[in-house]
Amino acid sequence: MKETIKMIDKMFSSSSFLALRFTVKRNTDFVDKLHYRYPEMPSEKDRILVRNAEDIDTAIRTQIDNLTGNSKKIGILLSGGMDSGILASYCHGINAYTFRFMGGDYQQEELQRAEIIAEKNDMHLHYVDINFNTVTDNLKAVMISKGGPVHSIEPQIYHAAMQAKTDGIEQMIIGDASDYVFGGMDKLLSKDWSFSDFIKRYIYVDPFEVLNDPISINYVFERYRKGDSIDFVEILGTLAAQESYGSYDNAFVAAGMEYFDPYEKLKMAEPLDLCRIRNGESKYLIRELFKIRYPDLPVPEKLPMPRPVDIYFENWKGPVRQEFKKNIDISIYNGNQKWLIWCLEQFLDMADNI
Repeated sequence: MKETIKMIDKMFSSSSFLALRFTVKRNTDFVDKLHYRYPEMPSEKDRILVRNAEDIDTAIRTQIDNLTGNSKKIGILLSGGMDSGILASYCHGINAYTFRFMGGDYQQEELQRAEIIAEKNDMHLHYVDINFNTVTDNLKAVMISKGGPVHSIEPQIYHAAMQAKTDGIEQMIIGDASDYVFGGMDKLLSKDWSFSDFIKRYIYVDPFEVLNDPISINYVFERYRKGDSIDFVEILGTLAAQESYGSYDNAFVAAGMEYFDPYEKLKMAEPLDLCRIRNGESKYLIRELFKIRYPDLPVPEKLPMPRPVDIYFENWKGPVRQEFKKNIDISIYNGNQKWLIWCLEQFLDMADNI
């Protein structure tokens, strides 16, 4: 058997995390004490081709019927969005877990929609209360599990999974993959990008702006190059999906809980209709299915999983470790970008003390 060669490359891993939110090079670790959990993509085998909302309905119903037919106690992560709302409509009577931030003062409309959906489906709704202390209390567990810094959703997913475990939940239903299968990343699909413009738009934090010894990861995009343009649809179905799937996977692995995403098995039989997306119909097939499942509710607009990172880091002064440049103007970065810089520093501090 061929021996797997592993390498330690803190600066490449740091640059990749800031730019892409994960370390893109397999078998490459930040430090020698922890192995990085490289995010694996789900198998293409047995993918279910869907052409319309009715196909998606049948595919989801079949999968959830098979899931709920086993002896495990099932829960669902329920937001006020389309994806989890649709899944909830096939899961009457189970336990639902909804994030509530700052006593319910953050994104109240989405919280209220989750409450309505839970009531319509006779679900026992549990609030998962999150604040910055909750995040920091759970951060070490998910960073050790990953062997690196993490996406800002991971500590709160881990917290929800641990709370559900105390209720006897053994497997959680999630709806993450819908965005990547059905064209939910509408801003990145909003136009035909040039190669260089897409890289600037896609990269989360340019490592050359904040690290003393940055390494370029732009080579990753070359595999998607089409002359002076880029296959941005393929990037969303591979590179972006890989990062997101890995974040959910790590949080649940850290919590020791199984999870299942019915959208992950699905694949569109026809190319995305970019005209519909660019005219305001992101995830148009999912919108149609939501109308079928909830004819009396307005279709909610797509929102990312809520996390008030702008509030968390409103007064943060920036990193101080030697790996980072001095006097970074941290005010130019939004909350999600600040999280990446802050979390990288938190991980490096933690790794020094293991």
